[in-house]
Amino acid sequence: MRVRTALVGSTALLVTAVLAGQAAAATAGHPGGGHSGTREAIRAAVEAGVPGATATARDSHGTWSTTAGVGDLRTGEPRSAADRYRVGSITKTFVATVLLQLEAEGRLSLDDTVDRWLPGVVSGHGHDGRRITVRRLLNHTSGIYDYTSDDDFGRTHFLKDGFFRHRYDTLAPDDLVAIAMRHAPEFAPGTSWSYSNTNYVVAGMLIEKVTGHSYATEIERRVLGPLHLTATSVPGTRVTVPRPSGRAYSKLAETTTGPTYDVTALNPSMASSAGEMISNSADLGRFYSALMGGKLLPPRQLKEMRTTVKIDGVPNVRYGLGLMDTKLTCGVHVWGHDGGIHGSTSSAVTTADGRHFLALNFNADWTGEPAPVIEKEFC
Repeated sequence: MRVRTALVGSTALLVTAVLAGQAAAATAGHPGGGHSGTREAIRAAVEAGVPGATATARDSHGTWSTTAGVGDLRTGEPRSAADRYRVGSITKTFVATVLLQLEAEGRLSLDDTVDRWLPGVVSGHGHDGRRITVRRLLNHTSGIYDYTSDDDFGRTHFLKDGFFRHRYDTLAPDDLVAIAMRHAPEFAPGTSWSYSNTNYVVAGMLIEKVTGHSYATEIERRVLGPLHLTATSVPGTRVTVPRPSGRAYSKLAETTTGPTYDVTALNPSMASSAGEMISNSADLGRFYSALMGGKLLPPRQLKEMRTTVKIDGVPNVRYGLGLMDTKLTCGVHVWGHDGGIHGSTSSAVTTADGRHFLALNFNADWTGEPAPVIEKEFC
């Protein structure tokens, strides 16, 4: 099973960012040259098999959007620039932002251990919450096993037979962490890097413990409301995607061939605070622009968020606290996050000053890479 199909896909997308970036180097656009290259890359993704794509960018010349393909294979309805979609792991940046706001308020420290707030939750088969800090959760250096890598979880939620039996199941954060605790950790805390959705399920639980409110409530109060992100939501157990929106498609298989299934309706509690949110491209762009522009975090916390660690085997990408720093082939750095969940592949990035952003979505989880589109927009 592709990592991307199994919820979030940043690991898979990080690797393809290197490959796609190399392929795009010879044909990349140029700064100030408009968005024709971006449009071409979006169309190329559809020609290569993505049912439909939507993207929105903003730079010094204003806001621009493009779409290609269809949002509904049955009716042929085209995709819309206003489409809402499941954003997968882009949720992680929202979660990290809230935790860093709490740190700025003195309500917790990035050096606090998980066990200080959630005693006994991260334990078993070598996991030890007394050795894992909040910072290690947020930058994926905790070593905690990724629950989406569990074979039973994969069969139950990502392959065809299991998905159609269990697509509406409700899973609590404790359930997801318990799956991870059945396995040994990937490494001792702080000694390496490995992408783990479990880190951010625990992070969501930390928010609730510290504030007395769900992570969803805190995101809504601290981020969505102040920025007026009206197309963005934390659905909880709601199985539908608000309109306007298209459909989401998957192969529900370990291959990229075979039948295509409509997987739009599902209970996103299986992703929890690691990847359940819904948004649209304009909202995602505003969020990352505000974040990088210093409107959501004080300078010290934003510096912490942008303090990155290396990812072995991916030399052009480093990971901060819920935030990726990607160096493109033209030398430009963009900050943001990728996200994948059933039938949806997304990316949202911005320059370091927040003045130039791009957010995009493909309504497929087996094909389509954001990296060539990002290269065209920023190079």
